[in-house]
Amino acid sequence: VRLVESGGGLVQAGGSLRLSCAASGILFSSADMSWYRQAPGKQRELVAIWSTTTDYAEFVKGRFTISRDNREKRLYLQMNSLEPEDTGIYYCNAVGSRPGRSNRLTYWGQGTQVTVSS
Repeated sequence: VRLVESGGGLVQAGGSLRLSCAASGILFSSADMSWYRQAPGKQRELVAIWSTTTDYAEFVKGRFTISRDNREKRLYLQMNSLEPEDTGIYYCNAVGSRPGRSNRLTYWGQGTQVTVSS
């Protein structure tokens, strides 16, 4: 299973970024997909998840939107009204099965850096 994030970068406060996660080797349409982030010196935290429903961390509600394209096997995170506190490495996470396998495992991408300047 491979998860590859892209779309990170440097943006000023109030700006927007759109992250993308390309998945391969996993039954994407049945996988629970989510975005996590890790700020310097802090633990990794959940940002948004798409399983049977979508849910968001309180600190991004109304600013971030998670979406997915099952045909393209891509997960997205639209981030608007970015704040310096949103700075961190953003990770794509998948919980699902590989083709031909019934067990569901957790997979991580390598992360993409988001830096929001004040």
